Amino acid sequence: MIQEIIKCKAAITDGKGNFSIEEIEVGEPAADEVLVQIKAAGICHTDYDSLNWGKQMILGHEGAGIVFKTGKNVKGFSKGDRVILNWAIPCGHCFQCKEGNLHICENNSPVTGKNNTGHAHDGGTTFLNKNISRSFNLGTLSEYTLVKEAAVIKNHSRKMPFTAAAIIGCGVMTGYGSVVNAAKVKAGSSVVVIGAGGVGLNVIQAAKLSKAKEIIAIDIKKNRLEMAKKMGATHTIPADKNDTGLLKAAEKIKILLNGRGADYAFECTAIPALGAAPLAMVRNAGTAIQVSGIEQEITIDMNLFEWDKIYMNPLYGKCNPQVDLPAIIHHYKNERLLLEELVTRTYSLSQLRKAFNDLLKGKNAKGVIKF
Repeated sequence: MIQEIIKCKAAITDGKGNFSIEEIEVGEPAADEVLVQIKAAGICHTDYDSLNWGKQMILGHEGAGIVFKTGKNVKGFSKGDRVILNWAIPCGHCFQCKEGNLHICENNSPVTGKNNTGHAHDGGTTFLNKNISRSFNLGTLSEYTLVKEAAVIKNHSRKMPFTAAAIIGCGVMTGYGSVVNAAKVKAGSSVVVIGAGGVGLNVIQAAKLSKAKEIIAIDIKKNRLEMAKKMGATHTIPADKNDTGLLKAAEKIKILLNGRGADYAFECTAIPALGAAPLAMVRNAGTAIQVSGIEQEITIDMNLFEWDKIYMNPLYGKCNPQVDLPAIIHHYKNERLLLEELVTRTYSLSQLRKAFNDLLKGKNAKGVIKF
């Protein structure tokens, strides 16, 4: 059988801070793979950070599109299906998968797993006649990509624009899951969200879905606080650059909440200096969630843990892709979750540099590359 080779454009980084738009070749899917035509890809800080990960690869880990071709063992998908891509690809049989922690699979996860190179099989995806890695085993900043069947979630909402669907697979899921899966926010509770960017806005939305009574958003940008209100924030507090650790903001929160502090606080800024800030916001026996994935060494005053406070650092909202992503789609279809409103600007692939610049300047809730 003659193998079909697709030539397409993709954003490729050299791993040293640079990227370029190049032509790649994408071959036939392996038995357990799906060839996806990408229609839209979200842009987040992780994509920018990946420019300096020390290896050449296709960029992008948020994406949506349509199935173009399936491998011989793929049963759940057909050509033309609308799909969302999920980067936490479970193997289903390792220790963590059996424990129900599919997002930290010991074999396939690009963050915690052993087999995390993102290389396609021989002949799968090539650049300059050699196999090339794909960011988070997806490489969504490409017109076509090959992924494992387990990375593909069917999108039954035909009304959902691809630009909105593209952001579900990371930014939306991380915020939503941190509330629903990690913190398990209770109805009638109080929630503080530090940082009203792409992830923080989805924490706010999920807190509203969870029927939290008070949802307090903190951000340094006025436009983000206005958007936080649209997403469900009941109160907003402007942040002050000179407020070390947001301790003054924490006092304002205590005044709002009967002098006690919030039941839950979520850090969504990725600023190391604010890694301990949610601890200052919560009451005794409250729960602080570090959502943004701070990995730098930080210093924490242990007095902030007093008393009985819980501090969590969940990955990807503890995503169970076959449960959580369909739930997000369901909430969208029932008009309980906003997605289009989060996409504040779209770009072509050739405008990727501008998309990164706008990301770093905080201009967008979510910027999306539209193919």
